[in-house]
Amino acid sequence: MENQNQQQGQQRQMQIKIPDEILKGVYANAMQVAHSREEFILDFLNLSPHMGAGIVSSRVIMSPGHLKRVIAALTENLKKYEEKFGKIEEAEAPEEIGFKG
Repeated sequence: MENQNQQQGQQRQMQIKIPDEILKGVYANAMQVAHSREEFILDFLNLSPHMGAGIVSSRVIMSPGHLKRVIAALTENLKKYEEKFGKIEEAEAPEEIGFKG
């Protein structure tokens, strides 16, 4: 029984490899969200208002249950950030965005 409790108390460790092209990251200054019953689609955008154009920097597709965990993690980390560095002022929303095919 003690061995089982020790195993349950231990966290599994997983090694994660980040390919170089993902490691460098991408810039996004806006985001658009779409959803169906089965999934959420988050498009991270790089908008250039002075050029009147933008591109999708990254698209992330996830289940509703996972999205809820992501929101909780972001909320917790935002709280910790503001406790350490002060309140963040919300950025002004960009004008309405449309996709070009």
